[in-house]
Amino acid sequence: MKQLYTRWGTELDPGCVLPEYPRPLMVRDSYINLNGYWDYAFTKEFRVPEIYDGKILVPFSPESVLSGVSRQLQPDEYLWYRRSFSLPDRGEGRGGFRLLLYFGAVDQACVVYVNGRKAARHTGGYLPFEADITEAVRDGENELLVAVKDLSDTSYHARGKQKLKRGGMFYTAQSGIWQTVWMEEVPEHYIRSVEAVPDLDKGVIRVCVHAGHEKAGEKRVEISVRRPGIYDETPPMPVGWEKEEKDKGILCTGEGRTGEWIEISLPEIKLWDCGEPWLYYFDVKAGKDTVKSYFAMRKFSVEKDEKGIPRICLNGKPQFQNGVLDQGYWPDGLYTAPSDEAFIFDIREMKKTGFNMVRKHLKIEPQRWYYHCDRMGMVVWQDMVNGGGAYRPWFVTYLGTVLSWRRIRVRDRHGRLFSRTDIRGKREFVREMKETIRLLKGHPSICTWVIFNEGWGQFQAEELTRIAKECDPDRLIDQASGWFDQGGGDFNSVHNYFFKLGVRTEKERAYVLSEMGGHTFREEGHCACEELYGYGAHESQDALNLAYGKLMEKAGALIPKGLCACVYTQWSDVEEEVNGVYTYDRERRKIREDVIQR
Repeated sequence: MKQLYTRWGTELDPGCVLPEYPRPLMVRDSYINLNGYWDYAFTKEFRVPEIYDGKILVPFSPESVLSGVSRQLQPDEYLWYRRSFSLPDRGEGRGGFRLLLYFGAVDQACVVYVNGRKAARHTGGYLPFEADITEAVRDGENELLVAVKDLSDTSYHARGKQKLKRGGMFYTAQSGIWQTVWMEEVPEHYIRSVEAVPDLDKGVIRVCVHAGHEKAGEKRVEISVRRPGIYDETPPMPVGWEKEEKDKGILCTGEGRTGEWIEISLPEIKLWDCGEPWLYYFDVKAGKDTVKSYFAMRKFSVEKDEKGIPRICLNGKPQFQNGVLDQGYWPDGLYTAPSDEAFIFDIREMKKTGFNMVRKHLKIEPQRWYYHCDRMGMVVWQDMVNGGGAYRPWFVTYLGTVLSWRRIRVRDRHGRLFSRTDIRGKREFVREMKETIRLLKGHPSICTWVIFNEGWGQFQAEELTRIAKECDPDRLIDQASGWFDQGGGDFNSVHNYFFKLGVRTEKERAYVLSEMGGHTFREEGHCACEELYGYGAHESQDALNLAYGKLMEKAGALIPKGLCACVYTQWSDVEEEVNGVYTYDRERRKIREDVIQR
């Protein structure tokens, strides 16, 4: 496979890797970024290495070229990380504080040690975790050690599109630390999380502040909401506000107790939408701890139009969601974007291409990606990350396509056919689905939770739809994207790459084409592989654009008949799959702006 670089990877400064604050929904000033060079070693046994193999640039996985390693972690191996960090002499005046260590994501399972003392263990390659390391650290030099195990696609764990033997629609497996690592110093009684839920009908925001190391209601909470703003270019991250500026910008305030819902009426309502994505930043103070967050006033729903056709609505008005499938892969960083600017480029170019929605496919991004969607006005459909056993293409791909076209419904209780037989894997999926919703539900751009894709590891979709609705009653649910629909959720969600486009309206659910297109064109000099995968090959860019234009015209003609959303496959090429609007390195736009269907 040919190695490609993005412009951001080429310009990467190893001394300043992804320096931005990684958790925009809950910002603290006491932020110590631990990205950069760490020692690494591969071992066959779970034993701390005596000698390390070299340096790895965190948070790029060892399989990526930007890590400086370019080596695949195998299921029978362990990957070890080591680095040191210094703490100043705390002195008597700094008592009562805690030191928290955060990992954005480590794929798949890991154990963390601080100065030889076990601080945390975690399984789940797409979700963050933290550890209170106060008792393990000391003044001066400290050692941080991480041991990683990744079974990739040889087990039931969540894996997305990763495969040890890449090919076709599956891509290079990656492992280890792939999101930012950082530390924060917090008071003894600190804010653990902040949840903000808008109620558009009543014109209020409800906020619940959860605190660590104390019971609900033990701490008084003060909330100050700033006047809304639009931050499309250079958003002022809510850190280091001057007091005078902050006081002038206060819109309203509220107070209550930790663990209890605080309702605040908003005297000024600015709605979030794709054209004007208004955001409200706010301060939260509980005891000695202060964090900053934001919310938006908006509402997604499915409502019937004047003809009785169910429509996806934003703020009570029908919105046709013209979407694009986004795998979130980069040729030089794999799962990890080389920079914040790379995220911004993708989202801005999506909007320029006429898309107002992006389906984040079988991957959870760092939270900064969602923040940029929030502030730039890009609607998001968020997939749950698939897992389960080895998939059976004859069933979930070929037969599934035909059954969907013939409108034959297959119940998802057949565990072997759906590659979901291990009870531990089912429990893990439910747990991680709940955690994904809890992690991301504060982002106003997220419209839809997509539970299953094309039957990959699918089971009990109706029950999981109920659970997802309990976790977040304010979002829409795509229960089974593609085929193997169980009749629930908010969408009749169809993938159509081969047949004539059409609409099958229902009484309550909106009809969506959640995947279509996939037209391929190889842009010489910007491809990673000699192999080609996609749906409908084209020999020239003109032919590609002609096919794309005709497809979007056909989709547009279906809108009056009940089509509520469509998702074009896909945003960028990925390895063999050269069906992107952009090339894999984001250097060539293959779909021209003059053929955009708006």
